[in-house]
Amino acid sequence: MKNTLNSKIDCGTCRKHLPELLLDDAYAAEQPEFAEHMLGCEGCAAELAELRATFALLDGWTAPEPTPYFDAKVQVRLREELAAAPEGLWERMRSFVLFSTGRGLRPMMAGALALVMLASGGGVLIGLHQGPAPAAATSPTVNDLRILDRNAQALQQMDQLLSEPAAGDDGATQPTT
Repeated sequence: MKNTLNSKIDCGTCRKHLPELLLDDAYAAEQPEFAEHMLGCEGCAAELAELRATFALLDGWTAPEPTPYFDAKVQVRLREELAAAPEGLWERMRSFVLFSTGRGLRPMMAGALALVMLASGGGVLIGLHQGPAPAAATSPTVNDLRILDRNAQALQQMDQLLSEPAAGDDGATQPTT
């Protein structure tokens, strides 16, 4: 809500200070800009009035007295719990998982996740991975030259073709079509 008067306080700031205004009358007297804001802002004034009404209801409420046998019943339950057999590991784990907020599991899960990451992908980072080296991409011409270098028979045949002159030739080699 927008304040109609020219005060320096907006509704968000006023709502942050509602507990002080509600519980400490001296604070409200020291901060007159909040009172000025309340005069011009119906929403903040209504919220403060609702809080004051709630506190007035709580001041008038009295807690019920416990029954005369309350202490005796609590003592009996404590003795029964102490005399009961301790839970096994699985029952304790089950109740921990069912009834806990998970705050105790977070460090354990973080450690397990770190261990899995180290075992699966961390080996590559520290050089434990011994996979094949990636082949460099080469052109088909280079691959053909490598094959020719390795194949002695192909080299001999090429030498024979180059050393024989063409038919009807006087020694000069002519390209064949």
